Amino acid sequence: MREIFINCFPLINYMEEDIHSYLITRKNDIKLLDVKERLIEIKPTKDFILSIIGPRRSGKTYLLYFFIKDISLSDSDYLFVNFEEIEGRISDFITAHQEIYGKYPEYLFLDEIQSLKNWEKEVYRLYERKRFYIFLTGSSSKLLSKEIATQLRGRSLTIKVFPFSFREVLFINKLAKKFYSYEEIGRIRNLLWNCIRNGCFPDIVLRKVEASKFFSEYIDLVIYRDIMERYGVKNRVALEFFIKNAIASSSCIFSINKVYNTMKSRQIKVSKNTLYEFQKFLMDINMIFFLKKYSRSIRKIELSLPKTYIVDNGLYTFTIYKYEKGILMESFVLQELVKRGYEPNINIFYLRDNNYEIDFIIRRGLNIEQLIQVTYASDRDEIERREIKALIKGSKLLGCKNLTLITWTYEDKMKVNNRIIKITPLWKWLLEQNKDKVFRNL
Repeated sequence: MREIFINCFPLINYMEEDIHSYLITRKNDIKLLDVKERLIEIKPTKDFILSIIGPRRSGKTYLLYFFIKDISLSDSDYLFVNFEEIEGRISDFITAHQEIYGKYPEYLFLDEIQSLKNWEKEVYRLYERKRFYIFLTGSSSKLLSKEIATQLRGRSLTIKVFPFSFREVLFINKLAKKFYSYEEIGRIRNLLWNCIRNGCFPDIVLRKVEASKFFSEYIDLVIYRDIMERYGVKNRVALEFFIKNAIASSSCIFSINKVYNTMKSRQIKVSKNTLYEFQKFLMDINMIFFLKKYSRSIRKIELSLPKTYIVDNGLYTFTIYKYEKGILMESFVLQELVKRGYEPNINIFYLRDNNYEIDFIIRRGLNIEQLIQVTYASDRDEIERREIKALIKGSKLLGCKNLTLITWTYEDKMKVNNRIIKITPLWKWLLEQNKDKVFRNL
């Protein structure tokens, strides 16, 4: 088998002891890391390459560290290489692993794979042998999930990693349990409000960095590396204006035509086509979701004006510097749905018709599974009649009887026109939505 690897790839051009030292040091570092549990179930298979994809700083590499520790892999079981840290062919590292441990690794964790030239050819050759469990991660500025799928010719499954879910935040704070005291419910609501306001990126939840600094640098990285560098965008002023407008429109209808007219009035030169490209770029890098209006007609869905939702509320709070609780709650619900594996514009839509609007239509296949309305209300009197009226109208129009109204603290069941509306506090809904580990091999 060793001769096959050597014949497939060029000879290495650096000292073998460098590779040996790197592999051993990397594993020692992983052992010392304090890795937090992620509720993402990974089912390894030799029939597919597993590609770990997600927005910047969401914890893709740490998910691999957690997996290594969670299933108690020994040093001889796996190979972990970050190709931004060391040069070399995959075959060189596999051979070095055999020399150190006396056998080939069963698991290959190939981090920042885009830094390896012609990586897809090497990975595909390894995959064809069906000898290894292969995991890939890539920088969103250079490697997208759809590109991996294309380059690996359908041999890849994607696992999407987003910032922490609220259930994961509770695990970190030792509050994941079946029953809670009043004191614990108070702590949960406090944690929830912090997450709704500051976001759920691991660095923020674990308090590794100041939030305002984190998101300022995050926006800069998105503008310069993920978009300008990757897509060759030259008009920085127009791009930055577009991004900030999209963030400011969180949970609201977003019109490129209006943004274009505003930019034109400010003498920012840009074409509408370029703005549509900016919208696509933001979707590609998983920073902003542009949610379409539901219709039974695909054409009407595509022509509808979208509502914008950011991948993490901290981007809104520390870019716009507003704390509008209703907007932040609605956005947080969308983010949690996405973390559960629901795809915007495939499984999730909004509905607006004349004088009513439903925040989220959940679709499974051809069936409407659930209608969700979100409102910042703490008792029955604070719930606006239009919220109830919208759910009832939507229920009749779409033939869906699973109606949910998410509030801040109020809980009840309401019967209207032979329809039952479940009214539930956000924190309870978040726990209901995350009872089991999430399997994101979609």
